[in-house]
Amino acid sequence: MAILVLTLVGTDRAGLVAAVAEVIDAHGGNWEHSELAELAGAFAGVVQVSVPEERLDDLQAALDAVPGLVTVSVPGEGGGAPHDTTSRRLSFTVLGNDHPGIVHEISAALGSHGVSIDRMRTETRDAAMAGGRLFEATVSAVVPPSVEVAAVIADLERIAAELQVDVAARD
Repeated sequence: MAILVLTLVGTDRAGLVAAVAEVIDAHGGNWEHSELAELAGAFAGVVQVSVPEERLDDLQAALDAVPGLVTVSVPGEGGGAPHDTTSRRLSFTVLGNDHPGIVHEISAALGSHGVSIDRMRTETRDAAMAGGRLFEATVSAVVPPSVEVAAVIADLERIAAELQVDVAARD
């Protein structure tokens, strides 16, 4: 089986997911994993699809014909290497008053340790009692075997103090 990763981006409208799923199904593909969201009137998502090798080219061509919505990539073609099986996971949340630079500072700290973000979900919302906006992020990251998790957590805590946000880490 071949694995495809689809990036879906377009103006949100009813039936987008059904249209892509129909093309995948019609070409013998299997929709395996996805993250989909509506953001400010736009639809965005990432979908992992498996398909028999002999049907790969036909599926790719059919997906390319979906106007302005789908980008197809094949993992391993110019992409990153899979994570080492001895890598460890680090999960943490960030919560605090919203202001520019939070994601930059956190992601730069992780990158400086060679830590790769596996998943990140962020949102801002009104702060019910205090006024203003709150920023919240939930992050799952992969720590290489050569990196001390405690050092990464210490760096995140230092940055949290500077940014005046709370970071709660779980390794």
